[in-house]
Amino acid sequence: MAAGKKYKILFVTSELFPFVKTGGLADVSSSLPQELSELGHEVRIVVPRYGAIDTRKFKIHDVVRLKNFSLKLGEKEALFSVKSSFLPVSKNRVQVYFLDNEEYFGSRKSLYVDILKGTWYEDNYERFTLFSRGVLELVKKLGWAPDIIHANDWQTALVPAFLKTNYQNDEFFAKCKSLFTIHNFVYGGEFAPEAFASTGLPDAFKSDDFIIHNGRMNFLKAGIKFADHVNTVSPGYRNEVLNDPSMTNGLATFLAGKADAFSGVINGIDKGVWNPATDKFIVKNYDLKSIDNKSVNKKNLVERFGFTFDAALPLFSMISRLYDYKGIDLVAEAMPELMKLNIQFVLLGTGEMKYKSMFDEYSKKYPSKFACYLGFNDELAHLMEAGSDFYLMPSKHEPCGLNQMYSLLYGTIPIVRKTGGLSDTVIGIGSGEPNPTGFVFEEYSAQALIEKVKAAVELYKRKDEMLALIRNGMKCDFSWQLSAKKYTELYKKVYSA
Repeated sequence: MAAGKKYKILFVTSELFPFVKTGGLADVSSSLPQELSELGHEVRIVVPRYGAIDTRKFKIHDVVRLKNFSLKLGEKEALFSVKSSFLPVSKNRVQVYFLDNEEYFGSRKSLYVDILKGTWYEDNYERFTLFSRGVLELVKKLGWAPDIIHANDWQTALVPAFLKTNYQNDEFFAKCKSLFTIHNFVYGGEFAPEAFASTGLPDAFKSDDFIIHNGRMNFLKAGIKFADHVNTVSPGYRNEVLNDPSMTNGLATFLAGKADAFSGVINGIDKGVWNPATDKFIVKNYDLKSIDNKSVNKKNLVERFGFTFDAALPLFSMISRLYDYKGIDLVAEAMPELMKLNIQFVLLGTGEMKYKSMFDEYSKKYPSKFACYLGFNDELAHLMEAGSDFYLMPSKHEPCGLNQMYSLLYGTIPIVRKTGGLSDTVIGIGSGEPNPTGFVFEEYSAQALIEKVKAAVELYKRKDEMLALIRNGMKCDFSWQLSAKKYTELYKKVYSA
């Protein structure tokens, strides 16, 4: 292929900012296609039309010629239609298609979990089988043959599988290649083996060699086995999952079998949303030349949490889901020691009730040192990144991580564990590498975290060293533009193979 080839890319995702979001996948699914479009590629996105999506607000309309298609889900027949809009945040009007089925998507306000029961929807295998098959039927009806179909996570993992099986002799897809991105191995899309019947895949693939894993139907395994190329969201995470089978529920063997068709590409951050120079949520904007303005945000943040502002006290923050894999168990164990230090600490997050109760108790016990907001608040998240001196991210596993990159950009020094994307994006003090940007510890223990917090407290007293570290971080380039260029190289490799 010519070096400058522009590709037709179909980006398939189960969530998409600003339409519908539960996590970072929604942000990636919005930012990456925008940057690819800026590079001259023709990108279209497909997402389910959940009931939670405001069709009026986003001007989502019917596509007259794309109505009432029929698909078989085992013995069932399912009808779907297609609606259309554009990414409202994109310069190049990136087209978005919404696969619409009232029973499986339109009637559900939640994406994957039955809120009333607190469990995953029992028919998730049917829902995302319909979505994956529907995606391929949709582009056929449009007459728009993609060069690359870029699928994401278990919800879309059957797209590569269908391409290589049910559609392998379809001339329309003769030149189409697939890339499958795994954003997190924690969720594999596992179902009873009976779920296989609803896919309509050939019976030969109902085996441990293909789609059955540990006696269950495994969507993620289907994506790994059938995609032309698999990637995950940082080189560090790629290496970790290959070396630690427990991180992939035993799928590491099949990933290793992909050889150089399994790679890692770090996510970017959307500087249109996360940029201290233009951020509309913070009190005072600033950049490398006006770092002093950061202190105005610190004062506002401290007072918002009910503390007395004292410039001599370092402010630590953490924005996280309150689950063990995020290192919350380390923070919980470390709290008694941390509260002995001359610091202030603010936390924003939601998750396990035991942690919510514990942090609530600490906020009452140490009202001048610790405060928390137990919920989600996007505006507060921005202010915390802008107003903090240090940011804690002691994750057990972190496929990529975004907050450590936000912190660096906002002049907030990250304290991270050496894992996944954190080890790819933060250069530790004392690592021997030039231009360090933060604190990095390796051992997964509360003591290792406490030692780095103490080191940060000491650094805070040495203003010149502190400022040098801040400047190193703010000079880092984590733009999606950089990541989009790496994805373009990946598409070229996949398409040319």
